[in-house]
Amino acid sequence: MFRSRQLNEEVHLRLLRPHDSAMLAAAYVRNREYLSPWEPVRPEEYYTESWQAEDIVRRLKMTESGEGYPLGLFAGDTLVGRFNLAGIVRGPFQSAGLGYWVDGKYAGRGLASAAVRLIVETARVDLGLHRLEASTLLHNIGSQRVLLKAGFEHIGVAPRYLHIAGKWQDHNLYQVLLHDEDSSEVLGN
Repeated sequence: MFRSRQLNEEVHLRLLRPHDSAMLAAAYVRNREYLSPWEPVRPEEYYTESWQAEDIVRRLKMTESGEGYPLGLFAGDTLVGRFNLAGIVRGPFQSAGLGYWVDGKYAGRGLASAAVRLIVETARVDLGLHRLEASTLLHNIGSQRVLLKAGFEHIGVAPRYLHIAGKWQDHNLYQVLLHDEDSSEVLGN
């Protein structure tokens, strides 16, 4: 389980709660132009408090079943980033996908790197996962640096992988193995 963790004196990372929906909607509205090159084209209702509230509730149900964790990055009382550990698969795979963004006004301060390192450590120690994966657009150098700083390695390119900014785009694929040793024991069953 993810517990609230300080990244620095001002910023902390924690599980999103339903009452965060207004802050999350405001963050998406505030960053709409900034995020547009990196995100799918969203319907207008996506930017509303009600849509975000429903999404948070849906994702928290996934948390209850151990399938994912919706995380918010907060500077004081302001939501300044979103991190999702999603698609957790147990059994022999013990893997999950990671996606994230940080508010344009907070980008370049090392917050995404610190949050991703914390998520990697939590996935290893608390969740017992073996592997995390993430992808970036080929030209998203900032996100690539974040992943590399957190121990991810580039493992390939997926052609036309995701529909981003209105078109199918190629993505770099990354992974981090969370346990160095081979283990005959499968965790989390």
